[in-house]
Amino acid sequence: MKESTSQPHAAADALASLDPLLQHRSRLGAMVLLTGADALSFVRLRELLGETDGNLGAQLRKLEEAGYVSARKEFLDRKPVTWYAISRGGQTALKAHLAAMGAVIKSVQP
Repeated sequence: MKESTSQPHAAADALASLDPLLQHRSRLGAMVLLTGADALSFVRLRELLGETDGNLGAQLRKLEEAGYVSARKEFLDRKPVTWYAISRGGQTALKAHLAAMGAVIKSVQP
């Protein structure tokens, strides 16, 4: 049986193109949700993603440290609210990651 080298090579290239930071469900989910909004509050992201405060806070901090999202804090009705927005760099990274995911899917389809 002859082994095809093009399919495994394409799959390996696609896998290598995935952004390690966006491979976590919560981080990818937050990025996708933020793409469709000017900004979302921490509470709204927590509700939409079904995460705990601690886990979501840690994941958003990683995205913020990478420059993928920005955070803005303010007070509403005397309560602190943190708003998150996706940055241009974050948009670029998300598009590249989704394109790589598409290439991975394409590499395994008959």
